[in-house]
Amino acid sequence: MKAIRLIGKEKIQLQDIPVPEISDNELLIKVKAASICGTDVRMYKNGYKNVSENNPLTLGHEFAGDIVKTGKNVTAYQVGQKVSLAPNIGCGTCDLCVSGQTHLCENYDAFGVTMDGGFAEYVKIPENAVTQGNITVLDDEISYQEAALVEPLSCVYNGQKLLHAQPGADTLIIGMGPIGIMHIMVAKLFGAGKIIVNDLSKERMQKAKELFPDVILIEGDVEKELKKVSPKGTDVCIIAAPAPAAQAQCLSYMNMNGKILYFGGLPKEKETVSINTNLIHYKQLQIQGCTKQSVSEYRLCAKLVNDKRIPLELIMSDTYCLSSFEEALDNAAKAKGLKHVIVFE
Repeated sequence: MKAIRLIGKEKIQLQDIPVPEISDNELLIKVKAASICGTDVRMYKNGYKNVSENNPLTLGHEFAGDIVKTGKNVTAYQVGQKVSLAPNIGCGTCDLCVSGQTHLCENYDAFGVTMDGGFAEYVKIPENAVTQGNITVLDDEISYQEAALVEPLSCVYNGQKLLHAQPGADTLIIGMGPIGIMHIMVAKLFGAGKIIVNDLSKERMQKAKELFPDVILIEGDVEKELKKVSPKGTDVCIIAAPAPAAQAQCLSYMNMNGKILYFGGLPKEKETVSINTNLIHYKQLQIQGCTKQSVSEYRLCAKLVNDKRIPLELIMSDTYCLSSFEEALDNAAKAKGLKHVIVFE
């Protein structure tokens, strides 16, 4: 089979490798669609621990496909089922895992990160992923391309769920890449009031307005422009961009009792951010972080897409065959368009 293999910093290859063999407790999936994530871009640009030409890694943790083979002890799934995968697999026995938070396990594995992922014609699903329920069986209404995007959507859902924002809350979203667009979708789902968006790219701002005409664009002096549409400040602010300055400045944008979500990480060289803690104190602000998603959140988001509650098809910019992966990766790295999806015949 063909697979995209990371072999070092800024080194990937399309390789022919054997189709994985499965045990009696495992599954084999034929991949139909896999989307490129910022994590894939970072792993390519920076390299990844223990990955080399002698120890390559198949990238890709956002994917969907069909079950084509099951081990004889697997009874919960059948050949022919259309499925997608929550990528993070916990150890199964720690306190976080037994509470259902397998995605927060310190000893987790993840497709495309610690084990071979979805930029390949076939993926082996290990026993612990089968038993922890990481496989989501899909209905016909959701396409493979949409299903591949459920993973980042469920990360967004996890973040906003943790905020416990009230319906009608004015919501400022900074960063209008694919994640920012998903935050618009989920903010609508949670009943946000005014949805206000900002990005350094006018093109991305206009794309957000094109997709969602009711959003309010602000640019330039964000604090000054925000007061024109939300005079007391915003109730919710989501930083959906790797921007230290935005993380620091957003405290001044907030209404009393405001809620802030830092979504996504910062580069190592920029990870220390200076903030005015008096604003947290006197405005009684809450700052929330988030990472990944639980299996239950993943399954819920797959249902929301299937039921046409979340229009994920809006953020698919282009599709590519596996042999054009480098073009897709380059477009993703240059922030051209939104989500770039590899489609398999």
